Amino acid sequence: MDFLLFALLAGVGVALIAAPLGAFVVWQRLAYFGDTLAHASLLGVAFGLLLTVSIQAAITVSCLIVAILLTIWQTQRQLPTDTLLGIISHSSLAIGLILVSVFDAGRLDLTRYLLGDILSTNTTDIITIFAIAIVIGLLIWRFWTPLLAITVNEAMAEVEGVPVKRMRLLLLFMLALTIAVAIKIVGVLLITALLIIPAAAARYLSRTPEQMVGFAAIIGCLSVALGLASSFQWDTPAGPSIVASASGLFILSLLIKRYSA
Repeated sequence: MDFLLFALLAGVGVALIAAPLGAFVVWQRLAYFGDTLAHASLLGVAFGLLLTVSIQAAITVSCLIVAILLTIWQTQRQLPTDTLLGIISHSSLAIGLILVSVFDAGRLDLTRYLLGDILSTNTTDIITIFAIAIVIGLLIWRFWTPLLAITVNEAMAEVEGVPVKRMRLLLLFMLALTIAVAIKIVGVLLITALLIIPAAAARYLSRTPEQMVGFAAIIGCLSVALGLASSFQWDTPAGPSIVASASGLFILSLLIKRYSA
């Protein structure tokens, strides 16, 4: 049963990382950015295979590079942002799948990256997840006020001297790190859901930004526990079960909001 304890610890670690970042994703409507970074991670898998380096390290580097490019390309005016993100997202996913299928010859189980493989979590994964959680937690604590400022009103924040571009790049960097480390937990196709759904559910229960982050963390941890329990009980895929549990808690939050109003 040790594998379930490891899976629970890893899932809770990712939920704690995702809570504050998910709040910013919901506030700033960055869901499509998250999808684009997640899809780009498959390019990291492909390059990890081609260069015979750690696939996790390659995923992290790939997500960070795409985060930088997204920040730069946001300044262009030829294409709307959502169109540009759609092109990058689907192109990187397609190219990643092609490269993996051509150069891996079927040795790599892509399902692990698409839907996650939390039950294979080991001690190294847990240490990595909590180390990144500490780093991201410290960054958010240090830059909480300017990050909130650009969320409320970018133009006003810039007038007040907030380095808007740097703060936005920092946020995308933290998202990239979170997505890279969470790929093993819920996979490429579901990571954005783990970021968004607990935060969206928390929004209906909160009155302040800090409360929303706290509720998002609680809902994320509950989603992990319920998802793993249902996966163990009914032999369902763990990653999708976690996201389905989060969806159930989101519906519950809607009902609480409706009948408590």
